[in-house]
Amino acid sequence: MALIAPELIVTWAMRQWFSARRITRQFEKSGYPSVRPERFEGKESPERRRNRLVVLARGVLSVAVFLWRFPVALVRWIKRSIDAYLSKNYEDNTWTQMHSFFVLMGGFMLYVDGEPYLTLRHDYILKLIREGCIDVPVLTSEQIYDRSKGNAISKGLIMLQVAWFVMELITRVIYHLEITQLEIGTFAFAVLNFLTYIVWWNKPLNVQCPYPVYWKSTTSMPEDHIDDIPATDAPAEYWIFSPVLGPIEELVGSDDIPTSRRLRVPTFDGSINLGDSDKTVLKLAALLMATIFGSIHCMAWFFTFPTYQEQVLWRVSAVAITFTPWLCFLLDLTNDLVPRVVVFVYFSIIIMSVALYIAARAVLLIIMFTTLRDLPSDAYKAVSWISLVPHL
Repeated sequence: MALIAPELIVTWAMRQWFSARRITRQFEKSGYPSVRPERFEGKESPERRRNRLVVLARGVLSVAVFLWRFPVALVRWIKRSIDAYLSKNYEDNTWTQMHSFFVLMGGFMLYVDGEPYLTLRHDYILKLIREGCIDVPVLTSEQIYDRSKGNAISKGLIMLQVAWFVMELITRVIYHLEITQLEIGTFAFAVLNFLTYIVWWNKPLNVQCPYPVYWKSTTSMPEDHIDDIPATDAPAEYWIFSPVLGPIEELVGSDDIPTSRRLRVPTFDGSINLGDSDKTVLKLAALLMATIFGSIHCMAWFFTFPTYQEQVLWRVSAVAITFTPWLCFLLDLTNDLVPRVVVFVYFSIIIMSVALYIAARAVLLIIMFTTLRDLPSDAYKAVSWISLVPHL
C-alpha cells in the first residue's frame, strides 16, 4: 500500500489527526479526569445536509486554517514538552492529543476477572466511567511517551536526513549534474513521508502493551452496558490475500469491516465519524498530495533513459498518476448528478482509473531500477563541497 499509493497513507495519517482532535475535544468537554454525567454536556445539533459546493468551499478554507494552526500547535507542544522535562515534579493528568492517538491505537484494554476482555474505544471509556463500571484511567502523556519506541530525537534525525537528501538534489540541479530516476522516486516518497511525520508527531510509536483498565462492577458484565461489542477478532476473509486485501478494505471503509474488534483495532480504524468539512479537507488533501507526487515524477520528463521505450513508459505513467486522481475527484463531485441508467458506466470508469493508477505506479517502480544498468557519467559525480559537510 505504501509503495503503490503513498498519498493514501498520508491521507489516513491526516484522518487520524482529525479523529484524535475530535476525541480530545470530547474528553475536554467531559471534564476529564473528573468526568461529568452526560446530561451536563452541551448537545450538538445533528449536521444538516449541505450543498456540495458549500461543503467544498468550507473544506478549502479548512485546509488553509489547518496549515496556519498546525505550526502554532506544534510550537505549543514543544514548549509544553520542554517545561515538562525541566520540571521534576511535573504531572499533568489532562487528556491530550497523544492520549487520543493512544486510544485510537487500542491502547486501553479492559480486563475482567484478570483476563483481557475488550479493547476500549473512547466512547466506551466515557460511558463505563459515567456508569461506575470502571475507574478513570489516569495516564499522563509522559507515561504514554515512555511506552513509545520513538521520540523527538529519532523523528528529528529522520526529518534531518530527508532534508539533507532534498538539499543534495537541489545542489545537483544547481551544478547541472545528472539525477537518476531512482532519486526522483525517492524524493517523491520523501516529501510525503515528511508530511506523515509532521501529522504523526504526537503519535506513540509501536506500543506493544496496552494500559490495563479493570472491570469493578460485580452485578453486571460489559455486554450489559455496551451494545456493539464485536463477537470475534477475525478480519475479512480473502484466503491467502487477507494480509494485503484486508487493510486495503479497511482503508477504503467498507461497511462489512467492523469499526472495532474485540482485542485489537483494525489496521485502519474508521470508528470516528468526521464532519462533512473534515471529509472534504481529506479529499482535497489526498488530491493535492497525489498531484504533487505525480508532478515530481514528471520532473524526469527530459532525463536520460537507456531506451526510448522506457522514456515513453515513464512519461505516460507519470501523467497517469498525476491526472487519474483528478478524474476520480470530478466523478465523486458529480456522483449525485449521475442518472441511475449510467451508474454502471460511472463505476466502470472508476475501476479502470484505479487499475490504470496501480499499473502506472508499478511501471514507475520498475523503471527506477532498470535505468540503473546504464547511467550517464555525470550521475556518478558528487558536488565537491558536500563531502566536506558532516552529514548522516
